[in-house]
Amino acid sequence: MPNIVLKIPKNSFPGEHRVALVKNINEAAAMAEGMPADPKKRFLCWVLIDEVEPGHWTCGGADVTSVFLPCLAIVYIPDGVLDAAARARYAQLLQSAFEEAMPPADKRQLTTSAVFNAVADGAWGVNGAVWHLPHFAKAAGYARLQHLVGAAQ
Repeated sequence: MPNIVLKIPKNSFPGEHRVALVKNINEAAAMAEGMPADPKKRFLCWVLIDEVEPGHWTCGGADVTSVFLPCLAIVYIPDGVLDAAARARYAQLLQSAFEEAMPPADKRQLTTSAVFNAVADGAWGVNGAVWHLPHFAKAAGYARLQHLVGAAQ
């Protein structure tokens, strides 16, 4: 049940490429987190695209977006869902998600950054209630955390 904020340069993934990007990011999250194919479980993966205006994305103080396509994925995930191996896989899957959705005519060099924010247990509110890891395990169907489901109230 991640919340994922994507920051991309404005108009860099237009139309069908934006659709592919969202699909790919959702699939990457499900694979890395061990979510089943159940649409009710997958509905809990939220993706927000924030397009950055030209000249507002700098690297080393310079606007490099004419040469590079910088893409940032900020992933908020309940602490305990990802271990080190899952985070490494997630980073690779996010890279692939951007690569596959990138318009072929865009010849800029893709550069990605992924930040994984593990939200402390009991620090995430859902529909007016504070959730703990067992709630997330039950709602999202995390394969490796199903042993916790009985503790969800």
